Amino acid sequence: MDRIPPTRLSRLLTGWSKGGAEAMPQLLAEALRELTQRGDVAPGTVLPSQRALAAALGVSRSTVTAAYGLLEAEGWLESRQGSGSRLRGSGAVGEPATEGRLASFGTRDGGIDLSSGALDGLPAVAAAAGALSARDLTAALAGDGYLPYGLPELREGIAQYHRSAGLPTSPEQILVTAGSQQAVWLITQGLVEPGDTVIVEDPTYRGALEALRARGARLVPLPADAAHGANAAALARLAGHIRPRLVYLQPSVHNPTGRSMDEHTRRAWAAVLAEQGLYAVEDNAYAELSLHHDSVPVSLAAQLPPAATATIGTLSKLFWGGLRLGWIRASTTVIRRLADIKKSVDLSCPVVDQMLAVKLLQELPEARARRRSRLRERLAETERILRDQRTGWKWERPAGGSALWVEIPGADAEATAQLARRAGVLIVPGPAFSAVDGFRHHLRLPFADRDGSLENALPVLVDCAERSRTAH
Repeated sequence: MDRIPPTRLSRLLTGWSKGGAEAMPQLLAEALRELTQRGDVAPGTVLPSQRALAAALGVSRSTVTAAYGLLEAEGWLESRQGSGSRLRGSGAVGEPATEGRLASFGTRDGGIDLSSGALDGLPAVAAAAGALSARDLTAALAGDGYLPYGLPELREGIAQYHRSAGLPTSPEQILVTAGSQQAVWLITQGLVEPGDTVIVEDPTYRGALEALRARGARLVPLPADAAHGANAAALARLAGHIRPRLVYLQPSVHNPTGRSMDEHTRRAWAAVLAEQGLYAVEDNAYAELSLHHDSVPVSLAAQLPPAATATIGTLSKLFWGGLRLGWIRASTTVIRRLADIKKSVDLSCPVVDQMLAVKLLQELPEARARRRSRLRERLAETERILRDQRTGWKWERPAGGSALWVEIPGADAEATAQLARRAGVLIVPGPAFSAVDGFRHHLRLPFADRDGSLENALPVLVDCAERSRTAH
């Protein structure tokens, strides 16, 4: 029987605790039952021990004990000595419906959402929209609007983007996607079969972990070096024992750490990948948010065989999250395969968005400079606030991105996040970014807000971290 780790279960249990202390056992029981009804947790799954789940949720053990007791009384939980507590697929007759109950839960009014590092839109997006003429739209309307590979002008623009960084690319090697997340999903669907082994950095982008898990991949983490991220030598040793279907990497502005590989490290990685004959997926979604460079990010793919890499890019992180525009650069064979899968989901990304993207590609230098200035300013201010608060938290100054990867020594990140949620602050704990639920003492802390929400949230987070430390 499958066991669900307490850290993973706590991340699925979002918004359940909006209520007084006396109501919490009932609310937790309803939330666990809802997970089974929705299929998020399969019937037969063995739940964590009461002590472990209480620690992950930041609640008393008696709350979890009472919730388990309610579920058992209703027929939703079966407890066996020595085997733990196992969820059942249905409860007792007459069990009250809970559909829609959890949807009403969440942070209190006026809550602060630090769960995303997404940035506000740049004025360049509005300018590009205003620059679209009737003639532009008339030309587009002459066709049926079904462009599964993408607008030809945009594919050429993206190909030129890569060529300017020293990576020979033709338009036929580009597939336009609805953001980088769809790009990750398409690669997962097209290149990975259930049961395949995939090597990932640890930590790494949680959206990729979710897509790979949903595909049934076997995830093998590559531990990160404290200063430089995942180690190429460790990859060489690992590849000597297993043959992964692919290796998923973020060489430029890594999410969540904000690190970027230097040239020496890139060469080392390229050498190992080429020698071992490994397929590399290079996710450069955050590469345009560098705090130091004003040029097209150098691609790892430029140092690898053309048929052995897929590179993910996007304009959404730099310009605006509402512009759902990303792409995959790969061999024409892989692009055709992924386009066929994409056709089953949508026949085309929005054509008008793609027309905007053609114009925005011309605005990259100004957009980079504008973002870099703002992010540097906010990073310096955030570091000042953290020092002034005397948090004792530790972090490495990032090379790019919009968040700090913060270590909170002695505190449990999952419990901290759960306590903060109940206090009205949403934040993502470190284990969400790990293939093995690691980084129990880390939080991803977005710093690019404009309204002072981080400064308001920080005392809450510090208090919740201290409470989680005391509970342990």
